[in-house]
Parts: sequence; structure tokens; C-alpha cells
Amino acid sequence: MTVMTQIVLAVALVLSIILPFGYYLIGEKNRGRYKTTIGVNAFFFFGIMLVAIGVMFAGTSSVQASAGAEAGLATGMGYLAAALVTGLSCIGGGIAVASAASAALGAISEDQSILGKSLIFVGLAEGVALYGLIISFMILGQL
Repeated sequence: MTVMTQIVLAVALVLSIILPFGYYLIGEKNRGRYKTTIGVNAFFFFGIMLVAIGVMFAGTSSVQASAGAEAGLATGMGYLAAALVTGLSCIGGGIAVASAASAALGAISEDQSILGKSLIFVGLAEGVALYGLIISFMILGQL
């Protein structure tokens, strides 16, 4: 994909976000206009993403050829495992932080002396994402 194609796709992507909401902000603010704005935004955003994916795969060079002969199934699975462990641990950590932080805020609003204890639980929930990142680095180190 050439640099010019990347610039055009990036500008189109940004405009697909800015223009529908500009249309919404300039005109009357009613519920029908908001739904139209979201619909137009989603249509153009996902349409541009599909065009970008098509342009990306239309190139003549292949990743397998550029990586050399040693890039095989094990390397690909290693990268996939690293991506999965990072993504899933971050999703789990986010869910845990959401639950722990909301409970901590509720408890702190009733009794301010338990701030330190509640921060420990929120920090433990954040640790799940860090552990996943560490495992991901360990997987990438083996490749």
C-alpha cells in the first residue's frame, strides 16, 4: 500500500467521523437527526475500513516471502498466542477494575477511612492485565 493511499484512507476515515457529527451539531438537535448521524457515521466508517482491508490485501508482496523460510506455522501461532493472551487479560482486567472501582467508590463514600484498603483491591485487579502482558513478552521471547 502506497503512502498516498494510506493518507487518503486516513483522511477519509477522519472525515467519516467529523462530518456526520458536524451535520448534527449545526442543525436542529432532535432524536431523528441523531439516529441519522450515527447511521451515516457507521456506514462510512465501516465502508472505509472494508476498502482499506481490500487495498491492504491487494499488494503483490506476501508476508511469508518477506519473513524468510524460517517463518512457519509455529511462529504464526506464537504471535497469535501473544495477541490473545494480551487482549484477553486486558479485557478481564478491565472487567475486574470496573467492578472493584465502583464498589470501592461506594464504600469510600460511606466511610473514608477504607480508602487504602479499597485501592489495594483495584490495584490487584489491574495486575491481571500486567500478568498477561508479561506472559506475552515471554511468548515473544521464545520466537
